Amino acid sequence: MELDPVLLSRIQFAFVVSFHIIFPSFTIGLAAWLATIEGMSLATGNPVYRRVFDFWVKVFALSFAMGVVSGIVMAFQFGTNWSVLSARTGSIQGPLLGYEGFTAFLLEASFIGVVLVGRDRVPRWFYFLSCCMVALGTMLSSFWIMCNNSWMQVPLGHTVVDGKMIPDDWRAIVLGPVVRIRWPHMLLGAFLTTSMCVAATGAWLRLRNKAWEESHVMLDWGLGLAAVLIPVQILFGHLAGDLVHKYQPAKFAAIEARWHDEQPAAEVLVGWPDEATGRNLYAFSVPKLGSFIATGTWDSKEVGIDSFPPEDRPPVLIPFWTFRIMVGMALVIMTVAWGGLFLRWLGRLEDERWFLWLALLSFPTGFVAVIAGWFTAEVGRQPWVVYGLLRTKDAVTPSLSGSVALASLVGYILVYSLIYTFGVIYFYRLFRDGFTSKTPAATGYGFQMETAE
Repeated sequence: MELDPVLLSRIQFAFVVSFHIIFPSFTIGLAAWLATIEGMSLATGNPVYRRVFDFWVKVFALSFAMGVVSGIVMAFQFGTNWSVLSARTGSIQGPLLGYEGFTAFLLEASFIGVVLVGRDRVPRWFYFLSCCMVALGTMLSSFWIMCNNSWMQVPLGHTVVDGKMIPDDWRAIVLGPVVRIRWPHMLLGAFLTTSMCVAATGAWLRLRNKAWEESHVMLDWGLGLAAVLIPVQILFGHLAGDLVHKYQPAKFAAIEARWHDEQPAAEVLVGWPDEATGRNLYAFSVPKLGSFIATGTWDSKEVGIDSFPPEDRPPVLIPFWTFRIMVGMALVIMTVAWGGLFLRWLGRLEDERWFLWLALLSFPTGFVAVIAGWFTAEVGRQPWVVYGLLRTKDAVTPSLSGSVALASLVGYILVYSLIYTFGVIYFYRLFRDGFTSKTPAATGYGFQMETAE
């Protein structure tokens, strides 16, 4: 059997980026959370905020390190597996990635040392400033990455010279309509991911009868922030869908599993897209709802997949289901967050063990939503790596053989399995042993922390 280097390179990139995105989607929100908690500690002098900060800064340190390492590996693939993409788009992608290094990485590198080891070595105001700068750096990093990816999704502000894409309007590339929607959508996803992790940790501590004051802060802040942000995220998700409907109609048809033009268009809520026969098996549809979701009217005509040439059609099964998984996770987050606030209003949040278990088990919802959203965007973009300009099969390194691509893929899987296994073990021990105190009656005053070393 002949090994396909294009398919193997795609699998490798998907594998690496799926592991990598776990950490930015967590550390972006966590850096902002640390800055907020340090600000509260500075403003109120309440020692509970200091103890919460000291716990989460350990989590941030490991998450940040693993995110940097996996990010370097991901960028490395552009030269090894996707050299044609690099050669033809380097005039745009190179500066965008360079801006990330000059602004975000340098900003983070300048202040993260202060955050990790400088609390007792600098004035408290400067330590708080350092936390804010690290948080700003993580958000700037996501901005440049989203500029790059958004340009690949909807190329704007460029001209083609001798087959190479040359920038001619950086404002359109960096501040265009697609970036203005997709970057906030990604930021909100990161903040929600962190919010659910913080709330889940508070629930975990309360279920184990440990660190009541700290768990109270985590539950209140985590659920409260998620409750406020989730409606905004749903709005930006809808706006992002409008962009797909306008600029990437084939992807939109794949997400909807709409095989033929429809007027009015039904919405397939669940089903099993069968690409071989061009129909949906076991489908449950709502008449006219597809038109309303797409345009806000009940009778608009919506394009089907068969309106596009076969060579321009994206896969259907993956974007169809990953989109619904993403939406499903958003609904779970909304239910848990708003349900938690309702119980808090009743004064029963920390006494309802069933809800604490629900909050604990909801910790991966943000991660799942972010990964599912990226799969929807990236698989739905196929067969293009730069939409409408460069096909994926034409972007791979010409000299790359299938055997070499397979070897590198296996190598990545083995190394990542080893590294991430140790990382998960450390995280588990940190969350298990981070707080040693139990109820207020156990000590009569404050709570102490022990490290996981």
